[in-house]
Amino acid sequence: MAKIVLFGATGYTGRLTAEALIARGAEPVLAGRNATALGALAAGLGGAPTAVADITDPASVRALLGRGDVLVTTVGPFLRYGGPALAAAIAAGAHYIDSTGEGPFIRSVFERDDEARAAGSALLTAFGFDYVPGNLAAGLALREAGAGVRADIGYFMDRPGTSGGTRASMVGMLFEPGFALRGGQVVAERTGAHVRSFDIAGKGRTGVSIPGSEHFALTRSFPRLREVDVFLGLPSPAAQGLSAVSRLSAALAQVPPLRRGLEGALNLTVKGSTGGPGAAARARTRSWVSATVGDDAGNTLASTTLAGGDPYDFTAAIMAWGAHTALDGGLLATGALGPLDAFGLDALHSAASNAGWAAVG
Repeated sequence: MAKIVLFGATGYTGRLTAEALIARGAEPVLAGRNATALGALAAGLGGAPTAVADITDPASVRALLGRGDVLVTTVGPFLRYGGPALAAAIAAGAHYIDSTGEGPFIRSVFERDDEARAAGSALLTAFGFDYVPGNLAAGLALREAGAGVRADIGYFMDRPGTSGGTRASMVGMLFEPGFALRGGQVVAERTGAHVRSFDIAGKGRTGVSIPGSEHFALTRSFPRLREVDVFLGLPSPAAQGLSAVSRLSAALAQVPPLRRGLEGALNLTVKGSTGGPGAAARARTRSWVSATVGDDAGNTLASTTLAGGDPYDFTAAIMAWGAHTALDGGLLATGALGPLDAFGLDALHSAASNAGWAAVG
C-alpha cells in the first residue's frame, strides 16, 4: 500500500508538516537521521511510524520509498542536501514534494522533467509559501485577463520570523545565479536586477526581483506568457541594498577561490536546524501575495491579491494537502510540475482558502 514519507520530520518545518499531516488524518512515516528525536516526535503525535535515513547515505533514503509513495522533504538547504531525496523519489517511481525556496534547486528539479515522466513520478518543488501563492494569484489573474503575456508577482510579509533553515538557504543562494522568464524562455538574470512598487492593502510596498518556481511553472498552464518576474517585498532601503549586494556577489562568484572562502565562512556563521518562530509569533505574522497581469503594450489587464497568515504555517498546511491529495490519486500529470498543472487552478484555490488565504481588494 502506498504511503506518505516525511523526510526531515524532526526539523522546524518538518515538525509543523508532521502535525498538519496528522491533523488531516494521514499516517505518515516520519523519517530523519536521529532515531531518538524521531521517537520523541512520534510519541507526541500519537505513535506514528518512524524510519532512520541520512542524506550522507543515499541508499538509506532510497530504502524509504516504493512505487506510488509520496515523499515530502524539508531537508535543506536544498542546494547542499536536497539531491539524494530527489534522486530517490525518481528511482523509486515515487511522487516528490519539497519546501525549498532556492531558485537554483528549483531549476534542477524542472530539468529532470523527462526523467520523472519516464519513471511515473510527479515532482513538486517549492510547494510552500515559496512559491505556491504566487502561482495561484497569477493563475487567477491570468484566467481573468484572458490575453495576458506578462506577470509580475510580489511576496510581502509583516512581522515575519525566520528559521535557521531559512537563513542557511539564503546564504547558500548568495553566490548562485538567478533567472527570469524573457521572451517565453527562462534565462539567466541576476537576483535583485529589478526593484518594483506594489499597492498592497492600500499601502505602497517595494519588491526586489528573485528567482521562483513561477518562471518555470506558469507557462505549463498559460503558454502565451512571455515575461514573468517574481519579487520579494522589503523596505525600500533594504531592497536597494539587496540589489547592490547581488551585483557584488555576482562579481565575487566569478573568482572561485574567493567564493569558496566566503561561502565557507558564512556557512560556519549561519547554522541551519536552529528552530524558528513559536506559535505566538507566527500568529502575529500577516502575508500578502500580489499578481499583476499585463499585455505586451504595458497595459494592466487584471490583478489578484491574496492575504493570509504565517508562511511556515501555510507551508505545512499546503504540503500536507498536496501529499494527501497525491496519495489519493489527485495528481493530474507526472513529471516536474507547477502547482497549477499538478492539481488544477480551482483545486489549488480551494486548498489555499482552507489554509486561511483569501482574495482581498
